[in-house]
Amino acid sequence: MLTTAFALSFYTAALVLAGGLGYRIWLYASTPAPLKIPTTPAPLTHSGVAARMFREVVFFQSLFNANKWIWLFGWIFHMALALVVLRHLRYFLQPVPEILVLVQPFGELAGFAMVAGLIALWARRLIVPRIRYISGPSDHLMLALLVAIGISGLTMTYVAHTDIVAVKGFFLGLMYFNWQPLPSDPVLLVHLGLVAALMIIFPFSKLLHAPGVFFSPTRNQADDSREHRYVGSARLEAMSRKA
Repeated sequence: MLTTAFALSFYTAALVLAGGLGYRIWLYASTPAPLKIPTTPAPLTHSGVAARMFREVVFFQSLFNANKWIWLFGWIFHMALALVVLRHLRYFLQPVPEILVLVQPFGELAGFAMVAGLIALWARRLIVPRIRYISGPSDHLMLALLVAIGISGLTMTYVAHTDIVAVKGFFLGLMYFNWQPLPSDPVLLVHLGLVAALMIIFPFSKLLHAPGVFFSPTRNQADDSREHRYVGSARLEAMSRKA
């Protein structure tokens, strides 16, 4: 019953995540951008826009220019999260690529950095008056959920060890529709339950800034309005209707 419950939970969570994320991306892509509004200083060419987007996604350039402390905590969290996700790919691949084997020790240490960055960002929402004023329950809920996922994962790694071979068998079984027993360790069940909850909540939360940054007109537009006349998608639709 335990295996069946978690298997169905992860199937449901995966469908909600894929469907919700796909729908949100479609909305972002189809939303008209009627104005040329790149944040200056902006690149003048499309290759410059690509370079700018790379700096935004990898180095958080705008956040660095705005607030160094928030940039530091946010960058630590996101980079640590990326390493943690890479480390967890071993549960879905057989055989495990050599690159993922090399990532494992760094992924373990990244778990501490991830939780530390989250706690610092959460403390900012509680301590800084103007940030506390604009923080809603959902902001605290998402931070609490991420912190709980990180702490429960670290607990399994360093305190209450679980059978990772059986865990990998469970997830490989989900992928190939050949269910395998899931260990009944309490910390593992809490960790997986929180991860499934995050997958379901993700498409409806502020965490959508992850794909949303690629569709921000202030970032993905070139400052070439003097060289090329800009015709926004809303105007194109109006012209097509008249035609």
